[in-house]
Amino acid sequence: MSTAAWSPVSLAVLCAGVGYGRPTRRLADWVTEAVCRSLAAGGARAEVEVLELHRLAADLAQHSAQGRAGLDLREAVAAVVTADGLVVATPVLAASPSEVFDSFFAALGDKVLCGMPVLLALNSGSRRRPPDLVQVMRRRLTEVHADPVPTVVVAGPADWRATAHSDAARLRACIDRAAVELAVAMSSHRQ
Repeated sequence: MSTAAWSPVSLAVLCAGVGYGRPTRRLADWVTEAVCRSLAAGGARAEVEVLELHRLAADLAQHSAQGRAGLDLREAVAAVVTADGLVVATPVLAASPSEVFDSFFAALGDKVLCGMPVLLALNSGSRRRPPDLVQVMRRRLTEVHADPVPTVVVAGPADWRATAHSDAARLRACIDRAAVELAVAMSSHRQ
């Protein structure tokens, strides 16, 4: 991938967890680091903006009830729609993302992410992954015309208990594969 002509690139990271240090935020950080490494391997430097959606809960509620977006929400939307690529990390229970995830994507409106390369990372609270989980989440992104990369990162309770074990290696390999896919898609999207 030749990226020297398009350095630097902007990467927006949406974290729909409940705060720094929590599993969803850790997953978002691991994915972001892997994407930055993949971009660097292609000669690009990533400018990263992390948006903690739980901090926008009041603005999202106001937008939902009154149709008005506060300054913080407008700035977050602007950061996402002007990015070259997007990482979305959300906790998932019963094949449904967090409320702030749904509210934020509702606030984005239709087609504003047209063709935006997106890496989806899911923190599943269940040991068993519902079979339609990935399809449900990918559908949410395609509804706003985003272009999710093929690999969806799904971390579950076993991944958080694992340290240097094979489960951790499996998750890291999945993250690395998805990161390469996003870096390539970001390169294609900019051309």
